[in-house]
Amino acid sequence: MEHQTEIILTVLGIAFVHGLVFYLVSRKPRTNIRGRHVLVTGGSSGIGLWAAAECVRLGANVTIVARNVKLLEKAKEQLLGYKTREDQRIEYRSVDLAKSYESVEGALKEIEQSSGQPIFMLVNCAGMAICGTVEDTTPEDARLLMDVNYFATFFPTRYVLAKMKAAKEGIIVITASQAALVGIYGYGAYAASKFALRGLAETIAMEAKNRGVTVTLALPADTDTPGFERENQSKPEETRIISGSGGLAKPEDVGRRIVHDALKGSFFSIMGLESWILSILCVGMAPWKGPVLCVLQFYLLGPLRMVGLLIQWNFQRIIKKCAKDREQRGGQN
Repeated sequence: MEHQTEIILTVLGIAFVHGLVFYLVSRKPRTNIRGRHVLVTGGSSGIGLWAAAECVRLGANVTIVARNVKLLEKAKEQLLGYKTREDQRIEYRSVDLAKSYESVEGALKEIEQSSGQPIFMLVNCAGMAICGTVEDTTPEDARLLMDVNYFATFFPTRYVLAKMKAAKEGIIVITASQAALVGIYGYGAYAASKFALRGLAETIAMEAKNRGVTVTLALPADTDTPGFERENQSKPEETRIISGSGGLAKPEDVGRRIVHDALKGSFFSIMGLESWILSILCVGMAPWKGPVLCVLQFYLLGPLRMVGLLIQWNFQRIIKKCAKDREQRGGQN
């Protein structure tokens, strides 16, 4: 009974601290993007579409980029309904962001020329997931994940970075995943591509901070998007159970949070208690703006390490149970 009381008090304490941190962070001044040019990759659906919608609501001129023209046309019609200014521009462009740097560079130059504005804020949301154990993942799928998740972010980011540094202003959002913080059963190749994005974000944050450019690394949990539906088709049982424990976020909530965190200059964009705990556990050498957050990290990292060990123990328990169930059904490990 005493042990249960201690657990309850610990959870309540963490929830209180989380609420306090959220309140303090939410008080940060926000950059005004009204009339500025925002480009959102992966903007035809899911998190990218809702991030674009929030930018439109805030008065920005928005260009969405993806491959599927029909989805882009449909997304533009939806975004037009959120306009707050008569002269507000909402455009789209079909681009294969993973093809080559030269093709991306040419496309983004044309977008800036046609809009008459440089890109002030780049929101990278293009990405995909293919699940499976490492030995079950084909080399072709592993390379595809790196192309779509990493290079489709690296190419547009490389293009805008030099221009933002020269202008001494700009915002770059890199959308990764909780899989950029911790390796999960069945997410091997996917996690590798997302870990790469974290390294890219931390490096750019160090290179560009003194030039007025801010970087936000978005770490969404499972989100109810078309991509998540496709992802579920290839998930091993273990992956489905482990990732499903955190619930399913709404893409409109995630997109809104990412935009507002970026406008406040936060390095991490997280949502929910689980994501907050993971970001503290895996903070490493990552930048995190604000002395209050740094002090909280200092005091919470030790206790939360114990929480992390319990989480890992639970993951191993799930993996062993699934293996045992397969054996009883006559399957293979």
